Amino acid sequence: MRPSDHALLPLVALMLAGLAGCATSQKTASADDQPTLKSLGGRTVEVAKDKKVEANEEKTIAAYRKFLDVAPKAPQRAEAMRRIGDLEMDIADARSADGKGPANGPDYRAAVKRYEDFLKTYPDDKGNDRVLYQLARAQEQAGELETSLKTLDRLVASYPATLYRDEANFRRGELLFTLRDYPKAEKAYATVLASSQRTQYHERSLYMQGWSRFKQGRLEEGLQSFFGVLDLKVAGVDGDGGLDTIVGLSRADRELVEDTFRVTSISLANLQGAESIPAYITDEKRRSYEYRVYEQLGELYLKQDRVKDAADTYSAFARRQPLHAQAPQLQARVIDIYQRNGFPVLALDAKKDYVSRYGTGSEFRRANPAGWEKAQPLVKTHLTELARHYHATAQKSKASADYQEAVRWYRAYIASYPNDPETAQNNFLLAELLYEDKRFAEAAVEYEKVAYQYPNHAKAADAGYAALLSYTNQEKGAAPAQVLVLQRTGVESALRFAKAFPKDSRTGTVLTNASEKLFALRDGDLAADVAQQVIKLDPPAAPAQRRVAWTVVAHNAFDKGRFDQSEKAYGEVLALTPDKDPARNDLTERLAASVYKQGEQARAAGDAKAAVGHFTRVAAVAPTSTVRATAQYDAAAAMIGMKDWDGATRALEDFRQRFPNHPLQADVGSKLALAYLEKQQWSQAAGEFERVAATQKDPQLAREALWQSAELHEKAADAKSGSRVTAAKAYERYLKQYPLPLERGLEARYRMARFAKADGDVKREAVLMKEIYQGDLAGGGARTDRTRYLGATAALTMAEPVVAEYRKVALVEPLARNLKLKKAKMEDALKAYAVAANYGVADVTTAATFQIASLYQDFGQSMIKSERPKKLSKAEREQYDVLLEEQAFPFEEKAIELHETNTKRAADGIYDQWVRNSFTALGKLRPARYGKTERAEGVVDAIR
Repeated sequence: MRPSDHALLPLVALMLAGLAGCATSQKTASADDQPTLKSLGGRTVEVAKDKKVEANEEKTIAAYRKFLDVAPKAPQRAEAMRRIGDLEMDIADARSADGKGPANGPDYRAAVKRYEDFLKTYPDDKGNDRVLYQLARAQEQAGELETSLKTLDRLVASYPATLYRDEANFRRGELLFTLRDYPKAEKAYATVLASSQRTQYHERSLYMQGWSRFKQGRLEEGLQSFFGVLDLKVAGVDGDGGLDTIVGLSRADRELVEDTFRVTSISLANLQGAESIPAYITDEKRRSYEYRVYEQLGELYLKQDRVKDAADTYSAFARRQPLHAQAPQLQARVIDIYQRNGFPVLALDAKKDYVSRYGTGSEFRRANPAGWEKAQPLVKTHLTELARHYHATAQKSKASADYQEAVRWYRAYIASYPNDPETAQNNFLLAELLYEDKRFAEAAVEYEKVAYQYPNHAKAADAGYAALLSYTNQEKGAAPAQVLVLQRTGVESALRFAKAFPKDSRTGTVLTNASEKLFALRDGDLAADVAQQVIKLDPPAAPAQRRVAWTVVAHNAFDKGRFDQSEKAYGEVLALTPDKDPARNDLTERLAASVYKQGEQARAAGDAKAAVGHFTRVAAVAPTSTVRATAQYDAAAAMIGMKDWDGATRALEDFRQRFPNHPLQADVGSKLALAYLEKQQWSQAAGEFERVAATQKDPQLAREALWQSAELHEKAADAKSGSRVTAAKAYERYLKQYPLPLERGLEARYRMARFAKADGDVKREAVLMKEIYQGDLAGGGARTDRTRYLGATAALTMAEPVVAEYRKVALVEPLARNLKLKKAKMEDALKAYAVAANYGVADVTTAATFQIASLYQDFGQSMIKSERPKKLSKAEREQYDVLLEEQAFPFEEKAIELHETNTKRAADGIYDQWVRNSFTALGKLRPARYGKTERAEGVVDAIR
């Protein structure tokens, strides 16, 4: 019975009882019979024992239906309708479980109909997720698979957080899989797997997800799912045989595991077999059952009569997990398969592999003693078989290959008798055979055993030296990375030889070679230590060996930054080197470099004076060395750092003359320029920047250098140590080479215009200012705040000749004509100033505003001061003057208005010369308001 049943049983019982006795009780009850709180307090109630209610699903359904008929508006109708559907579902389930025939068999259609009616009647009921769940189940049981699927789709879409979510998605997957819609089935199972809560459907979903992918031919992805199932069921589970040895599995789990291994093996066989397995063994859990994957794949191959594939699969595991406890068992299967199926050569090779992997000295023994113990009976058997086989073969063929193979297996016998008197000699012969067969690596090992692991004997020193020859021979055909390893091993053997046989005539040569190899291997300190042993040998080593030793000491000291030591050591090497030896040049360079590096160290330590001393000393120690020029350059640089400008300029000027083609010449100019700048020799500095501009390959740097040169010429002109003409020509050169970018080009013209103005060349200034104005006007996207400022300034300057033309017109007779002309000139001037003002540049706008106001003021004053007509009477003259004043008044008012506009800019923080001039002009034009000096100053102070 579901939880909802308990809520409705009392309702049903009361409803049935009420229907029977309702009318009677209403007739017999009276108001006096109604209990009160007081009367209830004194009553006793006898509770009779519950009588068992005889009920079944059919009777309950009938009761619910009667309730629905008599209570059309009862709030319990929804629950009653849902319960009818559940009970009809229970009836169908019970019949299905009993296995009754079709006549009385399960009929889910009634439940389907009831649930569908409920959903139509109560489409928004909060419990509709459960109704949909039951409906889908009923539809599925009724064989309506596609309809059931649609209902489940509706359930998960409408109620994503429903408690039935995981089961619904799992059932969706099952239905989709049954309908062979494998992609959608996979997605449904994936939804279950993505659930935050692991439910009872998780494992089955993982398994079916794998099958869905398998059915789509996506074997690799299917294997991910199947391995996930194995992770849950067999990871870390005991059992070292077949699947039947796995402990703790229920019957259902065992069937699931067996089927999962079966489909896993089929998938792997359809991919690349055993080669595909490692990609899925991603953690320790899977390593715990990895061997079973190989085992089951091998079993599948055997069932398919793929003998070689089965053997290779078992071998693959043994190679991949050589130390695993099951590795010997699988490798033994390989031997057994080959022997039983008639592959003697392969069986023989497998025996060799088995003995090698699980023999007495194997790593397997150290890593897995228990597994090794189990493998030993077969190890002993196969070792005996191999030794006897190759012994007999060698006796018959006399072939070198057969003897070498015999040597391989007789190593065990040598190892078994380490204290036998003949072992050292036999081991030496073994090493000789290996050497003759060009198996130098093995020979070296055996020679070293003979030389150092047995008590002293006649062949010990010879064996030790032969080991060195073996290492040398190995290097000839080895890869570069292996050569380094061999050299290191050979050096270790050489040092061992020198220690064991110090008086041997070959010791000096051995140590010298070891020292050179160590240095080549970048083990400089050890190489130098070995070289010191050569230097200290008694009797002394040969001069050539001592020269090599001193060279190693010098090179190591140089590489380790001990340059004072390397300087001394290179001196020793040069003393041992003949004058005509070509190596002297390189040694001299090294000596010079040692001195130079001491200068670098002093410079890095902040001792500039010492650095200059070492850099300068290079010329004395090795005057012809290539590093001399660099040393002189660095000495000059250090002097710059010390602010020894005179010394730096001397060194750099000498460098320029002595080493004209040196690559550092490109940097001499900039350093000389710096020195000249510090000495305030502007013209010389400008000349250096011109050199830099001429030699610099980077166009941007060259441009900046030429600009700086022009600025320095300008600075020299300002300091009276140069001329404005030179500065102007420098800017002209810059402008010719670099007309762009726009801002720098206009700036150059502006400075040239200043020079022209200073020289009184008004015409030249006007031309340049016009170019500036036109350049900015046509600048488009290249315009900047600076170009606009320069354009505004140019426009302001261009207005000056227009104003001059205005001022030339005097208001004299004929007055009407001159007044008209002057007014026209004034309009021209106003337009010129308007162009400048419209730029919106603050100080240009204030200047233009002031000048425009002054023009209005001047025009008014000019009218008042104009020449009067002749032959006017006194009355006419007075009337004429009044008329002139009336005509001039608007111009004066306009001037006042413009000056006031200018002065108001002070409130915005603009208080330049032109604003102050407007304040002054207003003080004269309206003294009553603006002529109060103290108050005006107070306003200015407040603005500032």
